[in-house]
Amino acid sequence: MRFTCTKDNILKGFDMVSGVVKKSMNLPILANTLIEVKENKVELIATDLELATRATIRAKVDTTGSFTVPTKTMGDFIRLLSEDQVTISLEGTELHIISGTTSTKIKGTPADEFPVFPEIEPDMHYTLLADPFRLALSDVVIATAKNEIRPELSGVYAGFFTERYNGLVLAATDSYRLAEKKVSVAQGDTPFTAIIPAHTVQEMIRLIGLGEGETQIRVSFSKNHLMLRYDTFELSSRLVDGKYPDYAQIIPTQFLSTAVMNSDVLTKKIKAASLFTATGVNAVRVDIVPDMRSLSLSSTSTQKGEHSASVEADISGEQNTILLNHRYVLDGLAHMHGDISFQMNSPQAPCLFHEKDSLDYLYIVMPIRQ
Repeated sequence: MRFTCTKDNILKGFDMVSGVVKKSMNLPILANTLIEVKENKVELIATDLELATRATIRAKVDTTGSFTVPTKTMGDFIRLLSEDQVTISLEGTELHIISGTTSTKIKGTPADEFPVFPEIEPDMHYTLLADPFRLALSDVVIATAKNEIRPELSGVYAGFFTERYNGLVLAATDSYRLAEKKVSVAQGDTPFTAIIPAHTVQEMIRLIGLGEGETQIRVSFSKNHLMLRYDTFELSSRLVDGKYPDYAQIIPTQFLSTAVMNSDVLTKKIKAASLFTATGVNAVRVDIVPDMRSLSLSSTSTQKGEHSASVEADISGEQNTILLNHRYVLDGLAHMHGDISFQMNSPQAPCLFHEKDSLDYLYIVMPIRQ
């Protein structure tokens, strides 16, 4: 095999596939990227057996063939080249790379030892706007469970055209907080639900961010797999088995107390309060005080001291108080802008954060039990 391409093209290809590459004692070849040189294109493929990515790069092909090379070594080396044009050929069990006055050989492994890219036959197809979809995934993946005691909670729920919304609803919860985001669908109208692994969602966010030019993304599903196509890459992933819990039942529909305030101001005040919380508990007390037209924040630590502050707010409803994990609150506020609404019912009930004029993104935090 032999082909010539630009440094930027092959580097972008390796950047796209590198996110799924893992070192494996049982299968060392998973640390490699498969280079497949076809008659009119070059494909780079990487997989961890659960998730696979394929990037297509433009190149002048002289002879076809395939080979695998260590992903990190190849990517790091290409990044250091100073010339724009790169010629790559296979010589025995080594990849020969020529660029300007540089000549390098990288040892690799034959392609027949590399797992094949999963070719699924999806039943459901949807088209979405790329940037809103990427931002929506970012909004919810923060709330996924970090362990797999309950595997379904370690993924993101995706519900297309359900009773909840005539479009796509993304949701995630670790039992301590819940994030839900509604997204419009450009094409497709078939009801379907799936649970996407959190590490797949993270890789989708990263890859969509690397895309250029195209505004729409294609997402397809079979019973057990997801296929995503965008720009010059494809992603294939297994879905999480199981049924996602009926999370909608914990979303309050009525509230006794509401405070509306600027999200940036609230974020800074909570960060200040977080400096004086007990390690591991992360508890900040939040008081809605209608008479003072403010939201009061306080925290205390036997080692660090104590802190109190207030945030100017539009208050409606009753005086109320709740104890919240500041880390969970800050995670949600990082995905909101402008004025936000904070709503609650009691110290024992979940509270809700959302942007003042929109319910497209809901972020719910469970209280710390006193």
